[in-house]
Amino acid sequence: MQQQVFNTITSETDFMRYIHKLCTKDYGLANGMIPLGSCTMKLNAATAMAPITFAGFGNIHPFAPKGQWPGYVFMASELESQLAAICHYDTVSLQPNSGANGEFAGLAAIRKYHQSRGDHHRKICLIPTSAHGTNPATAVICGMTVVPVLCTDLGFIDMDDLKAKLTKHSKELSAIMITYPSTFGVFEKTVKEVCDLVHKHGGQVYLDGANMNAQMGLTSPGKIGADVGHLNLHKTFSIPHGGGGPGVGAVGAQNHLAPFLPGHSVINIAGRASGAVNGAPYGNAGVLPISYAYIRMSG
Repeated sequence: MQQQVFNTITSETDFMRYIHKLCTKDYGLANGMIPLGSCTMKLNAATAMAPITFAGFGNIHPFAPKGQWPGYVFMASELESQLAAICHYDTVSLQPNSGANGEFAGLAAIRKYHQSRGDHHRKICLIPTSAHGTNPATAVICGMTVVPVLCTDLGFIDMDDLKAKLTKHSKELSAIMITYPSTFGVFEKTVKEVCDLVHKHGGQVYLDGANMNAQMGLTSPGKIGADVGHLNLHKTFSIPHGGGGPGVGAVGAQNHLAPFLPGHSVINIAGRASGAVNGAPYGNAGVLPISYAYIRMSG
């Protein structure tokens, strides 16, 4: 490294002051709020993050023999149960390593569910214009055809437009992807009616978990009527992500979709025969202790 700074700065203190000088040239979280779209952040407590430095969590290979990591399996199982209880889902998979990866896993489960019933023609995915930005991209990657649903001037789903499109695409309807509260910042007043209508037309409800913070302690995807959806553990459940750190897009589902959540060909996951969406059976397992500690400490 031939740059002048590495020759002129000879102490750690001077180097830290140099880094701080660079930081002051930009606007950061130390100066005020950064509105990160719909990505709702939570406290990244040092107490919750400390366990990831423990050798038992940090120095284990994802394909080590299961007998070498029973504690990891116990923690992952408890975390899945806790997330399922919070969200009123029947089951949760920790394998997806991002929100988009969780979306893919959830929509893939919906596709496989329809196919298992012989409904191979159900490929229409309704997506309100208030939904999270990754939703239409994920639907297309899953082989679905996106049909937008309009919103009112106040940001709510236009129920007349929804009903018209449900009627038009009833026989081909696969799913609707909703974000609650939406990226327009509103709690859909008719969200339960939306879910009921989609179910009556044979579709499934995918609920994007990007804004789960706003639901915590008030309601849940299961109470609303969602069949499947992801949770950003790196947003709602304390894992640092603001600088692009590791994510976990855990996907939760009701019982009828559970068999279609991602399995793994190397490490068997009981009850799940579907293909993996990640190289490792438990995804970014190294950061799971953060969310586990956060939930346990939060009661």
